[in-house]
Amino acid sequence: MAKALMVQGTGSHVGKSVIVAALCRILARRGVNVAPFKSQNMALNSFITPDGAEIGRAQAYQAEAAKIPPSVLMNPVLLKANSDTGAQIIIRGKAVGNMSVREYHAYKNEAFRAARECYGELSARHDVIIIEGAGSPAEINLKEHDFVNMKTAQMAGARVLIAADIDKGGVFASMVGTMELLDPSEREMVAGFIINKFRGDVSLLKGGLDFILQKTGRPVLGVIPYFDSIHIQEEDCVALDGDRLAAGVSYFDDGALDIAVLRLKHISNFTDFDPLSHEPGVRLRYVRGPGELGRPDLVIIPGSKNTISDLLEIRRSGLEDAVIRYHASGGRVAGICGGYQMLGNIVKDPDGVESGTPEVKGMGILDVETVLAAEKVTAQVTGECIGAGSFGAAGQLRGYEIHMGRTELGENASPMFVINGKNGQPVNYYDGAASSTVMTAEAVTPASAWGTYIHGIFDNDEFRRALLAGLRQGKNRPVPTLDYSELKEKGLESLADLVETSIDMGAILKLIK
Repeated sequence: MAKALMVQGTGSHVGKSVIVAALCRILARRGVNVAPFKSQNMALNSFITPDGAEIGRAQAYQAEAAKIPPSVLMNPVLLKANSDTGAQIIIRGKAVGNMSVREYHAYKNEAFRAARECYGELSARHDVIIIEGAGSPAEINLKEHDFVNMKTAQMAGARVLIAADIDKGGVFASMVGTMELLDPSEREMVAGFIINKFRGDVSLLKGGLDFILQKTGRPVLGVIPYFDSIHIQEEDCVALDGDRLAAGVSYFDDGALDIAVLRLKHISNFTDFDPLSHEPGVRLRYVRGPGELGRPDLVIIPGSKNTISDLLEIRRSGLEDAVIRYHASGGRVAGICGGYQMLGNIVKDPDGVESGTPEVKGMGILDVETVLAAEKVTAQVTGECIGAGSFGAAGQLRGYEIHMGRTELGENASPMFVINGKNGQPVNYYDGAASSTVMTAEAVTPASAWGTYIHGIFDNDEFRRALLAGLRQGKNRPVPTLDYSELKEKGLESLADLVETSIDMGAILKLIK
């Protein structure tokens, strides 16, 4: 069995995922055969492994930090919420169905069995496993059904570090309170604390750090500074609050390309737009209502875990009408996965895959029809762009598909991509659609709308540059130059440097000897 160290937290969004990624990169740089693990993740940002299994996006990012390919063994249980009281359950990378909270509680022993089996396989392949917890281990109302935190630590024989976010306030109370609510046997597994997102002079914390040691018997093993200049991939939708501005771009910069993404209630895989948010001369913003839309250079409808519900919601809010009017007046619109489905004429759900609504009228911007099917498509793909004009020169593309829908094109739509590789095997089929209607100068231009099932499409530098060059249309705006792979790698290295100099690595290494 591998040695294991676990990062839990005093709550959600305190930095557990980022700290795990940093530790994976720190250890990988030292030549340690390390891998990440999270027994159960609840997230709408997911990724497809090379063999077609679906896992949490955070674990794929952590695998990249560890310099190894992502594997379903790293995240055997994934929950994708599709309503306020239910979720799609994914075990070992494959969807097993939708369950209510009560139904999943009855199923949890099966889920934890999968987690144990996957951890055993992962542990046999690596020397050290860095495990991520979920939320807080001290949620009294959830503890009976929680196997993600202390139960996983016990399974792995892991010592536990508890991360706390000082930027939120109440950091000392949250650390002490967490320890107080743990069982005595659980407290024994806790080796110390890490304070995250600190602004200011660390020496001013000394009294508080001494108090934590005295009160809990556990030291604070590091204080990580607040940072916003290092690129990391976010998983939590909390990260979508506010606009995403590339370096050197101000909110009121008239020279910036303005890209608006609809902030759907069940938005999924918003990491698709991370490359755009870091491209020089681009302002990426998330809009919730018609009054926020304005006149952007591009509107993107993102993926959704519940296409019909989100479509009806933007219809009620008036945001759908605003997008339709924007497109009819010459605006440009793109849809990714669920957003692609919404752009069509109709979305049908005859078997109740996502909701109790058997069918709903689409936005009618693309001449396509979608039927939601019970069998989920999960695949890494390669292909080429053949639609939307200048994008055709974008070269070979890579991405991944995660969808329940099957979409058929009408006579006024043409394929956007041709897929030539799927999970490493040669294939030949079309994906997506581009508008093909030619109208007068006062109306819609050719290929002013397009959609695709390919997540990660904007990670492809040549495609993204071709898209942005088309939006510039000769205006005096920065030429797109971002190398996204390089940006991610520099971000991981900078993150590892920051964390390594901010924590007691000697003490950390002793915990995994």
